[in-house]
Amino acid sequence: MFEFIWNLASFVIALGILVTVHEYGHFWVARKNGVKVERFSVGFGKAIWRKRAADGTEYVIAMIPLGGYVKMLDERVDEVAEQDRDKTFNSKSVYQRIAIIAAGPFANFAFAILAFYLMLLIGVPSIKPVVGSIDTDSIAAHAEMATNVEIVKVAGITTRDWQDVNMALVGEIGADSIVINTKQSDSQYVTSHTLITNDWHFAPEKVSALTSLGIIPYRPNVYNELAVIGKDSPAQMAGLLVGDKLIALNSEPLEKGWVDFAKKIKLYPNQTVEITIERTGETQVIAVTPKSVEQNGKLVGYLGVSPKADNWPEEYRIELSYGLFSAMTESVTRTWNLISLSFKMIGKLITGDVSVKNLSGPIAIAQGAGDSAGYGFVYFLGFLALISINLGIINLLPLPVLDGGHLLYYVIELLTGKPVPENIQEAGFKFGALALLALMSIAIFNDFSRVLG
Repeated sequence: MFEFIWNLASFVIALGILVTVHEYGHFWVARKNGVKVERFSVGFGKAIWRKRAADGTEYVIAMIPLGGYVKMLDERVDEVAEQDRDKTFNSKSVYQRIAIIAAGPFANFAFAILAFYLMLLIGVPSIKPVVGSIDTDSIAAHAEMATNVEIVKVAGITTRDWQDVNMALVGEIGADSIVINTKQSDSQYVTSHTLITNDWHFAPEKVSALTSLGIIPYRPNVYNELAVIGKDSPAQMAGLLVGDKLIALNSEPLEKGWVDFAKKIKLYPNQTVEITIERTGETQVIAVTPKSVEQNGKLVGYLGVSPKADNWPEEYRIELSYGLFSAMTESVTRTWNLISLSFKMIGKLITGDVSVKNLSGPIAIAQGAGDSAGYGFVYFLGFLALISINLGIINLLPLPVLDGGHLLYYVIELLTGKPVPENIQEAGFKFGALALLALMSIAIFNDFSRVLG
């Protein structure tokens, strides 16, 4: 229950910030162009807070935090007094209307730059992308990729950590080949590997791009020996002790040690299991009942233990931190790369290179918001930047119900010298609403499939 409340609260905060930024973009440019704004609303439905400013604009926070809007004076929908006709949206030039509509998505892009800038000024602890092993007979193995090397570039994109590597690989879905550059940690000599990916079967909803190529990141050794026992945890109450070595679960040997144990114990929420351990040279069987906790929308078993593990080598640790000016350059670069990647992925959805199963809806976003907020402020900033970019791009899609659809109509008006007929606009809005509803339905269905599956 706590995880659900945490995710929901993080989601509402994140969405509230991003919707406010988006609508403020429309609001600010409309006011600069002399358009009267009647209402600035964050959320839909019944107002839970409202205030009318001296200039007549009503500011509203509404009950349903799934969007917002800026209501501008417009003769097409309102009775307008003669003295206010020059303050209407429809009285402005095509260029002014384009600027007002485009300001929302571009405000989201500007916010992403700011969020990345703050994140990089503060600094983000990360890990170098060092290859731990290569699966036999995999795409990476056929390209003769080595182990214990650092990936420095993917398809020409510099990679400083595993997040950079994954994003660069995802951008290459559908390509016939991918060039990956690696180097030894103690050398500047770079080796190039061409991965033949015309038969690359990658399902992002199931595995990572790395795993599907056969690349296994380096991880410190984890042992099947308990190093931490949580206070008042099921493990402590059952009598497990620090130093106990895990041998079997319900008489089934743990062939992969801790990895097996961590995976299997989740299958027994509120169910008593028998754990075979070795303690001071003697084998014992201890009965324990894992608690039931919610994880990614599922109830899983929780024991309250952590294993003994080696520390990360210092040479693998990095801090993604920049100065006042270099942070701005890097934040602009990151934002641009994410915008480019997002448009690429939309194209791959259209061509079928990426399945619609990869669309995510509000449940996945809420989980991402909760997870990133739980990791810390800098990670939440990165999440806000990513979602802000996605929100801006979604609104630029040429669906008449979105900003992109309005922009399409205005571009046509600019080219033809006359507005798109009202009946065509109305038909377009209906089509856009249906298309958007279909996309949202697919995304929400995918969310529930991931939770229940």
